[in-house]
This record gives sequence, structure tokens and C-alpha cells, in this order.
Amino acid sequence: MAIREIITVPDPRLKLKSQPVEAVDDELRALMDDMLETMYAAPGIGLAAIQVAVPKRVIVMDLAREGEEPQPRYFVNPEIVWASEETQPYEEGCLSIPEYYDEVERPARVKLRYLNYQGEQVEEDAEGLFAVCIQHEMDHLEGVLFIDHLSRLKREQAIKKVKKQKAA
Repeated sequence: MAIREIITVPDPRLKLKSQPVEAVDDELRALMDDMLETMYAAPGIGLAAIQVAVPKRVIVMDLAREGEEPQPRYFVNPEIVWASEETQPYEEGCLSIPEYYDEVERPARVKLRYLNYQGEQVEEDAEGLFAVCIQHEMDHLEGVLFIDHLSRLKREQAIKKVKKQKAA
């Protein structure tokens, strides 16, 4: 396992649409293991492969709270098959936009389908933080950042803040 570099805005690779995965094999599991280690080191609760410059439809996540046993989750080729009309606002942050947080409105509940670490197809319902996080990470697979849901002014402020931090 290895910690990989997380790319940050305004890196153009973050705007790429990720490609579907053909098969869950040992090479892909090694990528997911690296992604999980990278996410924990950051620290974060979710990471899409494009954030480590790999344009594949892969997400890792762990929503365990500090002090709880880790609960790593793996999502390969995830898709939302249903979303509630009811929405909820949630303050989001992103490892590719360090130290910037803002409120985003998303469907409160979703049903998703994906392949797990073993390559088995899974369908499950998500709500609360799980629903927010999976939608946030799935946006990455489409080249969409959470700041793309904000006003142009807020988006520009976020990018400027990250560039300033990099320069410091």
C-alpha cells in the first residue's frame, strides 16, 4: 500500500469524466487499498480515483467516527438508480479543495448500485451522511466538484484560496 498525491484545484484532471472499470482484479484492489490509505492520511471520509489522478469509476469511503473501528467501503462503477425528491443541505468539504467548506443541497436519500471489493454487485439505500458523501464522490466521477454547485463568485473564491495556500 502507498499514499498517493491528491490533486487539487485548479488541476484540469479533476474535470475529466472517469471511465468504467472492466473488472475488479488484484490491480484494481491495490489501487483501492492505496486510495484508502491516502484518504486516511489526508484525513478524509471519501475519495474518488480521479483525485489521485486515476480516471476510473472507483470510490473509497469510511464514515466511522474518530475512536470507532474503521469501516472501509469500496464502490466500483457506482450508479444512482433512484433519488428522493426531498433534498437536504449539508456543509461539504473536499480533499481536492483543502480548507474550504460550503453548503450544498442534494437529494436526502438515494438507492445505488455498484460492485464491491470482491467484484460482487450490490444495491443499497443511502441517507444522511452516507447519501451526501456518495453523491459528492460520484460527482467527481463526472468531473464535477462540490464548488460547481455554488455561485461563480464562491467557486472563484475557493480556487483562489487553494492557489494562495499552495504558493505559501
